[in-house]
Amino acid sequence: MANRLWRPRTAPLEMQSHEAPQTDPAEQITIDVRELVKTYSGVNAVNGLTFTVRRGEIVGFLGPNGAGKSTTMRILTGFLPATSGHVSMCGIPVASRPDEVKRHIGYMPENNPLPEDMRVGEYLHYRGRLKEIGGRRLRERIEAVVERCDLKRVRHRMIGKLSKGFRQRVGIAEAILGEPDVLIMDEPTIGLDPHQIILIRDLISSLRGRMSVLISSHILPEIEMTCDRVIIINSGRIVASGTPPELRREYVGRTVYRLEANASAERIAQVLDGVAPELKVNAAEGPDAEGFTAFTIGTPAAEDVGEALLRRLSGAADVRVRMLGRERPTLEEVFLAATRRSWDLTMEKNGKPGMPR
Repeated sequence: MANRLWRPRTAPLEMQSHEAPQTDPAEQITIDVRELVKTYSGVNAVNGLTFTVRRGEIVGFLGPNGAGKSTTMRILTGFLPATSGHVSMCGIPVASRPDEVKRHIGYMPENNPLPEDMRVGEYLHYRGRLKEIGGRRLRERIEAVVERCDLKRVRHRMIGKLSKGFRQRVGIAEAILGEPDVLIMDEPTIGLDPHQIILIRDLISSLRGRMSVLISSHILPEIEMTCDRVIIINSGRIVASGTPPELRREYVGRTVYRLEANASAERIAQVLDGVAPELKVNAAEGPDAEGFTAFTIGTPAAEDVGEALLRRLSGAADVRVRMLGRERPTLEEVFLAATRRSWDLTMEKNGKPGMPR
C-alpha cells in the first residue's frame, strides 16, 4: 500500500481539496509531542515532554544515560505506549493508529538488530516487502539506498560477515528504504571508528530537506556538525532547546578569545581596558622560547569584539601580536551547563545542595 498523503495537524478540513492552498513544506510539522509522560512503577521516565520537528529538519536529541531518550523514541515509533500525553507523526495520532504511523517513519534502534544469515540485498528485499513496497519500485528503492549508503561492494555478502560500520549503513539503508517522512535514529554512530563516523555523518547530512531526522547520540561533536537544532533532556524533562548558537548564548554566556603576544597579562589587560564589559585576561601558556605567551580573554558580551581587541593591541607599540582568534564554546559545554542547571534546580527544590562545580 502506498503512503497516504498527509497535511499539518492544524489544517482545516475545507483545505484538503486539490485546489486548496499548499503549505510551505518547511513549515509542516512531522513530529508533534505534547505533555508526553511515561511511568514505570510510579517513576516518570518521561515527564511532560513537549516539542515539534518540522519537515526536512535534522534535530539532535540529547541527554545523560537514563534521561528518557530511548523511551521517548520507542513511544514515537509506536513500539511503546505512553502513560499520558499526545504524540502525532505527520498528523496521525500514534496511540490510536500506530500501524498507519509506521508507514511514515524509518527507525534505527540503538542495537541495530540485523539477521546475520542473510545477504545485504536479500535483507533489503525482505524488509521492502514488509514495508509493502513491491515490483519495480522495490528494485529501484534498493538500488537507490545501496548507492546512497555505499553498499554496492557488499550487497551480496552475508550481514554477519560485515564490519560494524557496514552494519550501521545497512541499518540506515533499511530505515530509509520506504522513503519515510520521518527518520528516527538511536545512537547511529556508536562503536564506530572516526572514519566510519564521518561517513555516517555525511550520509545523515545528505538527508537534510528530504525527511525529518531525529538523532540521539552521545558523540556531541557529530550532533553539532550534523543537526539544525538540539533538544536536551534530563530526568525526563526538556532542559534546553534551540540551535547550537542559541544554546551557546544562553548556557555558556561568554565570549572567549585566544591571544599570543610578547607581553605580560597585566600589560594586556591595561591595553584592553574598556573594550568590553568585565573583560578578563588570563595567561594560559608561556612564555615560549621566542617570548610569546598564550592568553585567554573572556567577556560576558555576546557580540564579537575581535576587531576592537586587534585595534587596541595594534596601537600599543610595546606589544607584538602573533595570533588572535575567537574560541567557540562546544556543544559539550552547553550540554554540561544545561544538565547541571536542571540538577541544581531539582536539588534546590528538594531542599538539598546543588551539583558540585
